[in-house]
Amino acid sequence: MNVIAAGVGTVFWRNSPGEAGVVGGLAVYCRVRPLSRPDQECCIEVINETTVQIHPPDGYRIFRNGEYRETQYSFKEVFGTLVVQKELFDVVAKPLVEDLIRGKNGLLFTYGVTGSGKTHTMTGSPGDGGLLPRCLDMIFNSIGPFQAKRFVFKLDDKNGVDVQCEVDALLERQKRDAMPVPKTPSGKRQIDPEFADMINVQDHCKVEEVDEDNVYSVFVSYIEIYNNYIYDLLEEAPFDPIKPKWNNCNTPVRNGDFIPPQSKILREDQNHNMYVTGCTEVEVKSTEEAFEVFWRGQKKRRIANTQLNRESSRSHSVFIIKLAQAPLDADGDNVLQEKEQITLSQLSLVDLAGSERTNRTKAEGNRLREAGNINQSLMTLRTCIEVLRENQMYGTNKMVPYRDSKLTHLFKNYFDGEGKVRMIVCVNPKAEDYEESLQVMRFAEMTQEVEVARPVDRPLCGLTPGRRFRNQAFREELSRKLEMRGGPINGETEEQSVSEMFLQNFPPLPSCELLDVNDDQTLPKLIEVLEKRHKLRQMLSEEFAKNVLAFKTMLQEFDSSVVSKENYIQGKLSEKEKTIAGQKMELERLEKKIKTLEYKIEILEKTATIYEEDKRNLQQELESKSQKLQRQASDKRRLEARLQGMVTETTMKWEKECERRVAAKQLEMQNKLWVKDEKLKQLKAIVTEPKNEKPERPSRERDREKPVQRSVSPSPVPNAPPVRLRHRRSRSAGERWVDHKPPSNLPTETVMQPHVPHAITVAAASEKALAKCDKYMLTHQELASDGEIETKLIKGDVFKTRGGGQAVQFTEIETLKQESPTGRKRRSSPSNPDPPEDADSEWTDVETRCSVAVEMRAGSALGPGYQHHAQPKRRKP
Repeated sequence: MNVIAAGVGTVFWRNSPGEAGVVGGLAVYCRVRPLSRPDQECCIEVINETTVQIHPPDGYRIFRNGEYRETQYSFKEVFGTLVVQKELFDVVAKPLVEDLIRGKNGLLFTYGVTGSGKTHTMTGSPGDGGLLPRCLDMIFNSIGPFQAKRFVFKLDDKNGVDVQCEVDALLERQKRDAMPVPKTPSGKRQIDPEFADMINVQDHCKVEEVDEDNVYSVFVSYIEIYNNYIYDLLEEAPFDPIKPKWNNCNTPVRNGDFIPPQSKILREDQNHNMYVTGCTEVEVKSTEEAFEVFWRGQKKRRIANTQLNRESSRSHSVFIIKLAQAPLDADGDNVLQEKEQITLSQLSLVDLAGSERTNRTKAEGNRLREAGNINQSLMTLRTCIEVLRENQMYGTNKMVPYRDSKLTHLFKNYFDGEGKVRMIVCVNPKAEDYEESLQVMRFAEMTQEVEVARPVDRPLCGLTPGRRFRNQAFREELSRKLEMRGGPINGETEEQSVSEMFLQNFPPLPSCELLDVNDDQTLPKLIEVLEKRHKLRQMLSEEFAKNVLAFKTMLQEFDSSVVSKENYIQGKLSEKEKTIAGQKMELERLEKKIKTLEYKIEILEKTATIYEEDKRNLQQELESKSQKLQRQASDKRRLEARLQGMVTETTMKWEKECERRVAAKQLEMQNKLWVKDEKLKQLKAIVTEPKNEKPERPSRERDREKPVQRSVSPSPVPNAPPVRLRHRRSRSAGERWVDHKPPSNLPTETVMQPHVPHAITVAAASEKALAKCDKYMLTHQELASDGEIETKLIKGDVFKTRGGGQAVQFTEIETLKQESPTGRKRRSSPSNPDPPEDADSEWTDVETRCSVAVEMRAGSALGPGYQHHAQPKRRKP
């Protein structure tokens, strides 16, 4: 922070971006106001000194799925409902006042919904002053003895300050005192009882380390931003009877003689700082005078009655405190005239209008337009904060839309590193303000992530510190010594004492008139008086010479002491200079190290930002996948329940079907068994009946001569040789086989029997037998569906395994099946039998009966039926 000269006697206030020092986050505090009624429902709870928890009120669901979710928000510090104004001031505003006196800027604003206690926090109430009166009291308690006379510092209309000499300042004071309405001195000022209790602060808080070699002056101004226009609340407008006694927004004016002021314009000075042109700035010398100026402007501020607040602020108010300070000269008597040493710092106290929803305030007409402008300006502030946060977190260079609103445009320099910025979030814990409070909390959480560069300390003036009090002590000591010697205390008494001494010590001259020639007394008396005067003059001359000698001696002693002290001081200064040089080198080394560490910190912060972003993305992905898994699990449970029902239903259905089939199969088997029993009974009857002499079989000649009627069963050849059983030769007869016949198999007694030469017949498969052969055959028997025995010959190849054993791979299956003839009935005698053929008919009838009994096919010469079924070798897919 420094000042630069602009013309003669003019100093501009500047805080260039290059002077930005440490980068810190924007400090955000939270204050919870008490409920209006004890029976009100509360939706905000203070968890600890830095955390609050907000939860939906009863009957409210914040999410579509109906979840009841509580959210916690963290702040730099949280002040509950029992916190007093002093505690809030000590934590939030006191550091800003200390920075103001040290030449730094500060911005403090209150943010919240309508009726959350913003104006109470800033202004206070009778008996309990807010932050603004306490800031004023602390300022004047700190600089009270060091204030400059009025008009030594004079602000111009270009955001600068003029330094006036004592003569010009005296003329300004005389002009002010000659005004028709004289100003009451600050010491005898009568305090307005309307706000007397607000500024009656008994804390006597002040800054401990104040530069005593500076002189200070305080200037205050008060503006409001209404409908995105800036108005000066301290402007005094003359009464115009032609104009109406209300403003252009149809808002009644409290004072009938007041004419609405014209809106002011924001301008940018040569150092790119924003200021309100033509704004009234009043120099004040006490807390009472400053608060009286504030109260005069507060009466002009626009307020209105809404459904949510009886006195709702309809504008953003900004109370600006400027502190001008300059060091004294080397003698400690007058203000230093070097413009580079003059500092102008500023503290802005902003009371933002509350955001509101028109459906709750029931606003109409002008109130509706005011609410829209308020919400628009607050939305612009939020947008600027979001863009700043995005630029800092992701390294982008987006343009911050400061110019979209007069509020953000006025304070853009603070966010660019002009000074400290602090925000107090005021919340009302009642359940009706839940949604608005939730939006305020989200904005506050985002605001804390914005970093603001802080300005470095201003350089020292280079003069010897403590010169004010040393000069004062020197004057007191000189006066004391002169008083001890009987001399004058000051110059005025010295002149009076010398003249009085001459008039009193010299005898009065007698009358010099000679009326008579013989008068011999007048001249002798005159001569005597003149001689006395001569003697007295000589005495005074001698005494004066002695005094001059004594004074010269004293001056020599003083000079010698001054020289010795100068030598001593010079030695100390040389030592200090060496120390300072060493410290400067150390500072340079530390600065280089700090820059290196800052660069590393910046890299780590960017890396941490990237990791945090990845973490958030992964958390979101995890949450989405968890929700997806939950949905899949619920779908799976529903599908399992559905399948379980289908399985149960199908099981019951098939159980009934199996029971039905088993019953049908049992009935079918019973019928087949009954048929077999009947057949066996017939066979038994045929075997056990007496044998009669068989008739002679007709010769072949008879057969040739006489055609024989073909019967159902052919006549056997008498004296026919017995049929030799033929064995079926295997297709692999040339190879070595293992013929595995389990002992449980039954002989089939069929004409065709499987025969494998060079086979090793075993009852159970053994490794020894398999090692000698290349082929393997398993004879397997099972009961077919018609009740007959079905024989299967399962063939396979024998392979050697890596472990030294043998393995069998099955290749084909041959099936041997014996079938019973069906559809044949016992033949009875022909309707017209011939007598010669009775024996043949009888034989045929018996043969038919036997063929039916032993289940032979009629007309077959091979005996029992034989079928061969072979399944081809199954290939691997």
